[in-house]
Amino acid sequence: MQSLLSDISKCDVCASKLALGPRPVVSASVNSKIVIIGQAPGSVVHKSGIPWDDKSGQNLRSWMGIDNGIFYDPELVALIPMGFCYPGRGKSGDLPPTKECAPLWHSKLSAKMPKVQLTLLIGTYAQNYYLGDQLKRTLTESVKNYKEYLPNYFVLPHPSPRNNIWQAKNEWFKSEVIPELQSTIQQIVRS
Repeated sequence: MQSLLSDISKCDVCASKLALGPRPVVSASVNSKIVIIGQAPGSVVHKSGIPWDDKSGQNLRSWMGIDNGIFYDPELVALIPMGFCYPGRGKSGDLPPTKECAPLWHSKLSAKMPKVQLTLLIGTYAQNYYLGDQLKRTLTESVKNYKEYLPNYFVLPHPSPRNNIWQAKNEWFKSEVIPELQSTIQQIVRS
């Protein structure tokens, strides 16, 4: 695993597309039990080099009911984005993750993590890549029907503060999905 992570840290396959240059951000271990597949690092994470080191990460940890110690322990949690580097800024926010990373690295990482019990698919990029035709018509429908993807996958919206409006419109997310997510995470962490 260390050799693979070292190779990823040197990756510059899509360097020409990255305004700030390559800085792959990923964390994993052969012992990881939970995998979080996110979108791509934001500008804050690009600067710090720490996955989910922003408000979205705070929200995600709150949803999961875990602290930084558990979240950032690769023996428990692997943090793998769809695009490993900050893609840059577009007109309405960050650009989509680059398309090279997932096909190039995800299966190699997965092959090194035999103890994974659950993969969180955060947002549409991860869900489209991993679930494809199994997804519902909208992200909201997929999240509402999250039980259909268990026990392997738990589908979630992106925890960005920009999605607070979505959460306000979909109160069932906090009352039904979050408690189930926290219970599932606690069972895995305790095992």
